[in-house]
Amino acid sequence: MTRDLTPDEPTPVVEDHRFPCGTCGADMRFAPESGDLACDHCGAHEALDRDAALPLRELDYRTALSAELPAQDIAESRMSECPNCGARVEFSDTVHAAQCPYCATPVVTDTGMHRQIKPRGLLPFALTEPQAHDAMSDWLGRLWFAPNGLRKYARKGRKLDGIYVPYWTFDADTSSQYSGQRGDDYYVTRTVRRNGETKTIRQRKTRWSRRSGHVARFFDDILVLASHALPRKYTQGLEPWDLSEMEPYVPDYLAGFRSEAYSVTIDEGFAAAREHMDRVILRDVKFDIGGDRQRVHNIQTQVRAVTFKHILLPVWMAAYKYRGKTYRFVVNGRTGRVQGERPYSAWKIAFAALGVALLAGAVGYLIAINQPPQ
Repeated sequence: MTRDLTPDEPTPVVEDHRFPCGTCGADMRFAPESGDLACDHCGAHEALDRDAALPLRELDYRTALSAELPAQDIAESRMSECPNCGARVEFSDTVHAAQCPYCATPVVTDTGMHRQIKPRGLLPFALTEPQAHDAMSDWLGRLWFAPNGLRKYARKGRKLDGIYVPYWTFDADTSSQYSGQRGDDYYVTRTVRRNGETKTIRQRKTRWSRRSGHVARFFDDILVLASHALPRKYTQGLEPWDLSEMEPYVPDYLAGFRSEAYSVTIDEGFAAAREHMDRVILRDVKFDIGGDRQRVHNIQTQVRAVTFKHILLPVWMAAYKYRGKTYRFVVNGRTGRVQGERPYSAWKIAFAALGVALLAGAVGYLIAINQPPQ
């Protein structure tokens, strides 16, 4: 069964993400430490097949909306949706069941193929799994009131999963006409009488004048998360991403890693990008109006030449179940920045509160005994 297809769409190319070692036949993986393919079985290394890369270029947004992208920009893959968090995780041909890397729920692959827009670029993993694990352990160690048991479990638990998280980037040229008011502050001096005393006060007032004008801005690589599985507060906490170091997409980079298919459609992604553009344009308008204060009544924006890319960004991820609760941690696969659910120890909080109460009592006692007799 094939999903996400419409009858008038061209037959896509099916991508195979298995990379057998040329020496022993075992599966190879992309090695962040060396930047090539490595075989953990025999130790062989092979260069990436960069000839298979598509050019790192923008695609036309309206062409994609009308499902008219050429066949080379489309791919099919096997994936399953996590029944708990909704993540759409891709599977290789040899893997049929696994834990969801986002929430640790068991996931079994289905038999369907899903048609999606191919990635045009990615940031390869730069941190190895041990380096990411150390970054997560250090982050946990700096958290106050984190349960000791969770820290130990995380340090000794299973390895982190390396997963490529889907994003959209959007470019657009905008031109905006606006109308509003400019407020210029000035001060007047007044004499008032209070409580039998005469005082001089300085009062601020604002002189408003009408303003209208035009602002223009080109937006480059507005980054929009294309996944519903990860909370946005986590992914925003992993920023910034060094998008200037992006590489053209080569399937070899996925060797040994997993990738999530996008669940945010391209039109939903552009709607999020427009919200970002509107905030920036409003800031530009206020700057153009000038003065001390601004009132913006109306902005009419024309958006032209919208292009996009589907890209993959590297995240090390752990989902630990501790005393019946799942804790998720994510590590930027380039910088080692960590985000996650903050665990709390009820015992530590109780002891801290008791300590504060005892300290306050001791301070109060010392003050009392040092008071001079009345």
